[in-house]
Order: sequence, then C-alpha cells, then structure tokens
Amino acid sequence: MGAMTDMEKDFTEIMARDQALVEDYLAQAFASQTRHANLQEAMEYSLLSGGKRIRPVLTLETCRLCGGDAEAALPFACAVEMIHTYSLIHDDLPAMDDDDLRRGLSTNHVVYGEATAILAGDALLTAAFEQLTRANLPAERIVEAVQCLSQAAGSAGMVGGQALDMAGEGRALEREELELLQSLKTGALISAAAELGCIAAGGSREQRNQVRSYAQNLGRAFQIRDDMLDVTSSEEELGKPVGSDQVNEKSTFVTALGLAGCATLVEQLTRRGVDALSAFENPGFHIWLAESLATRTK
Repeated sequence: MGAMTDMEKDFTEIMARDQALVEDYLAQAFASQTRHANLQEAMEYSLLSGGKRIRPVLTLETCRLCGGDAEAALPFACAVEMIHTYSLIHDDLPAMDDDDLRRGLSTNHVVYGEATAILAGDALLTAAFEQLTRANLPAERIVEAVQCLSQAAGSAGMVGGQALDMAGEGRALEREELELLQSLKTGALISAAAELGCIAAGGSREQRNQVRSYAQNLGRAFQIRDDMLDVTSSEEELGKPVGSDQVNEKSTFVTALGLAGCATLVEQLTRRGVDALSAFENPGFHIWLAESLATRTK
C-alpha cells in the first residue's frame, strides 16, 4: 500500500510538472502580439483560466512513452489546448449551450460580449495550427500533425460532434447515436492529443494505433463520467452549471444507461484503454491517468 502511494505521488508530480510547462508556454503564446481591441485579452481570459490540461499532458507523456523528447512536443500539446479552449468558448455561447459559468468564472461571452467571444474562439483555432509549425521537429512530422489535428477538430471530428449534439436536443438518442456523438465531440480531440505525442516522437504506425485505442477508450470513459457528474456533482465542485443537460433536453449516457450502468461501462472502457498499452515498456503514468479520470469528482 505504501509503494502504491509513493507511485501515485510520483505520477501526481509528473502531472504537475507537465501542467507547469503548458501554463508557461500558453502564458507567452500571445504576449508579443500587437493588441487589437480586447481580442487577445479575451483569448487569454479563457486560455489561462486553469483547467486540468489533460489533453496537452497526454501529448507530452505519450511523446515520452514513445521514446521522444516531451519538451519538443510542447507546441503540439499547446495547439491541442487552444483548440479545446476555442471549443469551450463557442459551446458556451447563447446559440449553443448558453452557459454563464466555466471553470468557476463567468464565460467568455458574459465578460466580453458574443461578438468578441466568437472572434476569440476563431483566433485560438487559427493560432493552434501556427503553433504546430513552431515545433522544432522534422517537417514530415509537422505535416502529419496538421493532418491529424485538422481532421480531429473539423467536421469529421469535434465540430461534427457538436452539430450532432445540437441536432439531438429535445429528442431521445439511441445508445449508438450517443456513442457516435461522443466519439466525435469529445473523443476525437483526446485521441488526437495522444496521437500527436506519438507523431512528435517519430513513433511507429503500430504505436500510434495502440495509443489511439487507449485514448479513444479514455475519451469515452471521460465523457460518460462527465455525464454522471452533471447529475451527481455540484456547481461549486465542477466550476460550471450542473443539470444543464436536462435543462437543454439533451440525451446523455445517464439517461440511456442509468448511473449504475454508466459506472460499469466507465470501468470496462478504462480497462480496455489500459490493455491497449500492454506492448509498451512503461505505461504507468497513462494507466494512473485513466484510472484517476474514471473516478474523478470534478
């Protein structure tokens, strides 16, 4: 039991170290830019508002897992976080989920107005691809990263999932529809985060397939746990409104499976994700991350 506690402490320290690298990089991302009205301020308001930084940490640690230099992958990692942040800004807009709270703060459009929030999201989306080009890595890896992230973020991935989410409001979705929606809206970017780490490291096609399988299962478990917390947690714990899925008449895994069924599925998906990494020599951090996310309370 003591050894496990020490191991968990080590992984927590790795997480904190990676989060600090990401925070420092993001804090400087737009510092030297000419300021246009309050655009960069709005971008940084959401980009630097905290959060778990799961996606960029996953990029860095998957790069290490595949034998690469994690710090060389920082531009890839932070590009993913910029995409994620833009999606949150736009998701919170009145035309989408119409939320007033995110990470314990007023949402971007509440502070800066809808027009500036839209532009801030647009600018972060564009900046993400500029960040990919800043990586000190071979050109062919950067090209592969651009292809990976653009596919995950666009109509074949996250944006397509958001479209399905909006179209599904007010009607009951079948489990298969929910799984497709989640795999695009949430899972695609989590998968891309892991794959970008493998790409940065120059990993093999087999390694990329393995980390993709891990991340896809992680993403599914993450979203189901999120649906559970929307029912069981509080606004203070989550830092965002709870019960919003019900208010917006959205089908979730909880409405489809119930809380007990969701808990069982999260456990199964987490195990599948862990098993996908069995060929790697030292996947300890990834195992710890998957298990931690499966039982998170916020």
